[in-house]
Amino acid sequence: MTNKGPVAETVTDLITPVVEMEGFEVVEVRYFRGQGRGTLRITIDKPSGVTIDDCAQVSRLVGDMLDVHDPIEGAYNLEVSSPGINRPLVREKDFRRFKGEKVYIETKALVGGRRRFKGVLGELNDGAVEIECQDGPHVIGLDQVAKARLDII
Repeated sequence: MTNKGPVAETVTDLITPVVEMEGFEVVEVRYFRGQGRGTLRITIDKPSGVTIDDCAQVSRLVGDMLDVHDPIEGAYNLEVSSPGINRPLVREKDFRRFKGEKVYIETKALVGGRRRFKGVLGELNDGAVEIECQDGPHVIGLDQVAKARLDII
């Protein structure tokens, strides 16, 4: 559910300690290849929100680290951004932090006959999260979550 693929995992492990020392949280790292160049997309957050200057600062910092360690084969574009208003929920701590908030969850397979859930995020227990939807409560294992985000708008 968290970071997609071995390149993203390697980059996450490499950059997280340094980015956190600068006061930011690494929300998500994704690497994908289109036609030609790849794209490394890093999403960061901090309690007071992320500015364009913050993204530029982290981009320089991460860019320098990636130049030294060179974990990505070939040319790629580096993108650093804020999570936006509909912030993705990636790790267990995200599901705990945003308890009581409106969320959207999509599952990998059918859960209770459906794959899409909109509602209020409840407790996280034993690797499963509760979500209170209009049709009642549902329990979804985190291992079944394909995508989850805040559903502010």
